[in-house]
Amino acid sequence: MHAAAQAGGTSRLIVATVHHGLRPESAEEAAKVAASAAALGLSHETLTWADTKPATGIAAAARTARYRLLGNHARSIGADLVLTGHTRDDQAETVLMRLLAGSGPTGLAGMRRERELEPGIRLGRPFLSVPKAELVAYCERHGLDYLRDPSNHDDRYGRARLRRVMPLLAADGLSAERLCRLAERSARDDDALAAAAQETLQETVRSGIRGLTLDGQALAALPRALLIRVVAAALERAGAGGAIRLERLERLVLGELLPALQARTPLRRTLAGILIVVGRSGEVTLAAAPARRSAVERPAPPQAGTLAAGAPDLLGKGDGAAYIGPACQD
Repeated sequence: MHAAAQAGGTSRLIVATVHHGLRPESAEEAAKVAASAAALGLSHETLTWADTKPATGIAAAARTARYRLLGNHARSIGADLVLTGHTRDDQAETVLMRLLAGSGPTGLAGMRRERELEPGIRLGRPFLSVPKAELVAYCERHGLDYLRDPSNHDDRYGRARLRRVMPLLAADGLSAERLCRLAERSARDDDALAAAAQETLQETVRSGIRGLTLDGQALAALPRALLIRVVAAALERAGAGGAIRLERLERLVLGELLPALQARTPLRRTLAGILIVVGRSGEVTLAAAPARRSAVERPAPPQAGTLAAGAPDLLGKGDGAAYIGPACQD
């Protein structure tokens, strides 16, 4: 906020604080941000997360709510850019957590410096390459009051536990700088794979009466890394909802879809609400899966970020799994 104001953005800068309601101090902290904004001549709004809080996966739910509130507020005031203060330390922690989860290039790319928050609104992280210590020094140099979130030292969260071991890892060479370098390299590979997947998907689409129909033999000839991405892109285009577990996608594509295409045998599978059918002629069709008769009786599957009973909260988000898709950019 202060850096943007110093850069001459006061006429176009509006400040928003998300009050999650998870700690007794958070209302007072939001008020302090409002006071700091007023001292700079900036408009401020406190956005309250008033929804019922989940019993598990609270960090993931809070993150989702935070970006939803910020996106809604930006849209309501006509803003097209939302800036957050994530630092190099945050990026290094994210990459290390993704590494523990066994992520591929999408996850190891960490947070993106810029991405689409929602249509017409971008999310930017101008401090993503700046060490947190430099921002603390900036605050002290300019006499700015700053807050330390006690949850950063709460061992119930994966990030807090990792912070204790990161100095030990850095002593053996796995420093924040190297983790962020890994993120940059992974992001390059991820962007290249994503672009190639979209291009390949366009080349393999065949006209179909129902759903999305792909040339199965063309898919079978693809390198496996690209095949996984093409199927992920096809699922998204067919209307798949939410983030997809990378393990499930790999199991479907490499363990079932590819062998069916190579052997020219029929196959019917469902993933992320999409029915995937391999026909006798080798084509692959993706369409919305029909509702199951027993859906009312079956418990709803856990959403991305929820925690199964007894599962370790490796990521501090209530889930230790690796995912593929836009959700990995946070």
